[in-house]
Amino acid sequence: MPLLEVDGLSVAFASYTGRFKRTAVPVLHNMNLDVNPGEIVAVIGSSGSGKSLLAHAILGILPGNATVTGTIRYDGEHLAPHRIEALRGREIALVPQSVGFLNPFMRAGAQVRSAVRGGDPAAEQRKAFERYRLGREAEPLFPHQLSGGMARRVLVSMATVSGARLLVADEPTPGLDPAVVRETVAQLRELADGDAAVLLISHDLESALQAADRVAVFYAGTTVEIAPAADFAGDGSRLRHPYSRALWKALPQNGFEPLPGRQPSPGELPEGCVFAPRCENATAACAAERPVMRTVRGGKVGCVHAT
Repeated sequence: MPLLEVDGLSVAFASYTGRFKRTAVPVLHNMNLDVNPGEIVAVIGSSGSGKSLLAHAILGILPGNATVTGTIRYDGEHLAPHRIEALRGREIALVPQSVGFLNPFMRAGAQVRSAVRGGDPAAEQRKAFERYRLGREAEPLFPHQLSGGMARRVLVSMATVSGARLLVADEPTPGLDPAVVRETVAQLRELADGDAAVLLISHDLESALQAADRVAVFYAGTTVEIAPAADFAGDGSRLRHPYSRALWKALPQNGFEPLPGRQPSPGELPEGCVFAPRCENATAACAAERPVMRTVRGGKVGCVHAT
């Protein structure tokens, strides 16, 4: 059974235009995915596709003007706000995008010890540091004294010692050199191999594929495809959605083919398929209504033409 299930998740933000005119701007639309214990599901998409908003919805840290519909289940039970609060930082942990999440006034060792939920804090912290190749000399260092790679390892250590069963890694590798990226992804793979469920949010398809079991492709606030990572291979013909194939072909080693057009903003979404304005295969059926996710060749896709 999946540890995390996201079913028909939609999020809208209230805003005001003109004189006290309140409107709701939808930003996520009928999102669907699940993550099993021992699995990494990578969430891929360009900026503005809704990746981080999904993480914030799971963790219950959306702003107060957000309206949420749909269902998020953890371990088979609805993840209501009071339950999220009880689980956050314990069974559900965030590996944040920025090392700025570290407390600048606490030493690295102390920060990791504060996250321990079971056992002796000092012993658990030192085991985590040894696991991630952080020597005892790192314990007294403040965040500004850590290298980028060391700071990432401290963040992963904090998630590890929490005993979390679900880790949400929100863009953990931007701006890092390739060696540190590989190391960070390998650490997440190690956690999944220890039976944690990992949701890896990234715009970097190439690095995510180093560890992911499945890939969920987001576009304009919705899920367009969920595919086995192995389907991102060759000419991309095993992929089911044209946007997924475009992402694959945009990589330098796959032809570096640009996709004409741009992703629509939340206020200008088309009535039908959100990708239709950029899709060379779009027909009248695509403009009529938004496609529902369906199973095709062992994956899931929201496209009326997928076979």
